[in-house]
Amino acid sequence: MGITRRSFLGMIGVGALSMASPPVVGGKEQGRPNVLFFLVDDQRNDTLGCAGHPILQTPVVDSLAAEGVRFENAFVTTSICAASRATVFTGLYERTHGFTFGTPPIGAEYVGASYPALLRKAGYRTGFIGKFGVNAGKDGRSEMFDYFKPIGNNPYLHKQADGTLRHEAELAGDRAIEFLKDNPKGKPFCLSVSFNSVHAADGDKENHYPWPKAVDGMYDDVEMPEPRLGDPAIFESQPEFFRKSMNRDRYFWRWDTPEKYQKNMRAYFRMISGVDGVIGRVRKALEENGLAKNTIIIYNGDNGYYMGDRGFAGKWSHYEQSLRVPLIVYDPRASKKRCGKVRSEPALNVDLAATMLDYAGVKAPRHYQGKSIAPLVRGRKVRNWRKDFFCEHLMNNKSIPKWEGVRGQRYVYARYFEQEPVYEFLHNLETDPDQLKNFASDAKYAKILAKMRKRCDELRDEYARAR
Repeated sequence: MGITRRSFLGMIGVGALSMASPPVVGGKEQGRPNVLFFLVDDQRNDTLGCAGHPILQTPVVDSLAAEGVRFENAFVTTSICAASRATVFTGLYERTHGFTFGTPPIGAEYVGASYPALLRKAGYRTGFIGKFGVNAGKDGRSEMFDYFKPIGNNPYLHKQADGTLRHEAELAGDRAIEFLKDNPKGKPFCLSVSFNSVHAADGDKENHYPWPKAVDGMYDDVEMPEPRLGDPAIFESQPEFFRKSMNRDRYFWRWDTPEKYQKNMRAYFRMISGVDGVIGRVRKALEENGLAKNTIIIYNGDNGYYMGDRGFAGKWSHYEQSLRVPLIVYDPRASKKRCGKVRSEPALNVDLAATMLDYAGVKAPRHYQGKSIAPLVRGRKVRNWRKDFFCEHLMNNKSIPKWEGVRGQRYVYARYFEQEPVYEFLHNLETDPDQLKNFASDAKYAKILAKMRKRCDELRDEYARAR
């Protein structure tokens, strides 16, 4: 049920913080766990070794999956970095928090109820490193973080005092290690390391994917397979507004010739492996500083990515390649029998704020629109877990069509509502998992279309009222 802005602040003050001291278990204090959150830019769900990728080498993240829980059906609710990152911080949908490129800052009431702000109020030392990607207003950063070290990506390679160049991802690792070394003994922390990698350097049309020096030469001897959904007929089947969208514009930047495709895919994969290596350095620092046994690690992507699939580049749209992301949660305190599990329940970026608060023993505000996935990590069967979810893209950009929709277990519905007339998609994931057919105009699907339209309206209106 939606809430008004007038009632919002009162709700934060009622039950938002359930504790500011360690929980008591069996009459004894149990130290609250640390949380280390890694967010990678422009990485979709299947680009990890543990997800079955036949080429990519990601041994560190694979080890997190082997020791923790991987969510094979993880999604973002808006596939673009600004809105997605705002959703991660606030636990709210784009339609509610209202932030994306070109909008005013995130509302102060939402910033104050973000996971870092609430954890800080609950006694955690909070830190942020890397690509912030949102505007939290004049005082938002200081309210959210004790330690704030943004890293720009223009350029990716930063000149150091001695004249050498250091990659953005490596600098993020350096600063994360610094944070861990300096953490006061016994002080719980939540550190968010938000990479700009593996986003392309859009201003450089020759070398789109600068990689860290540590991965020089990786994949040089590998012939990159063509996109599985790269048949030109798939692109030609798209409506005209897609064929003239930014998805197609950037295809010509990255993937449109065999030579360019091979070069850029190898570089993109090097960036992913480079980030993996940085995470390995940070994990080693956890061990060296005696923090590993009580630090939960979360690995996530801020949106999916088209690598030539459907004749597209970028993200932004309703197809699976755009919405699906990697999500792994490793809890070193979990029993060995929970290691290496794969959960199939839909997990969303809007769930992450509630999840981190849950692990810290802090009650999530009632206005949060996601829910903690910690019970799933613990191996529980959660009754009434979501069967579908709302997704959208509301940024004002003439080259990125706005849309809203519902992704269910079997059917996917999307409406591009600014087209004349409104253009609808209806996909059947059971019979057509690649979403190559649009059943919106098929009379046999009329009842299903009506049901999905209604569901989309219900969720849209619910999240709109909450603003």
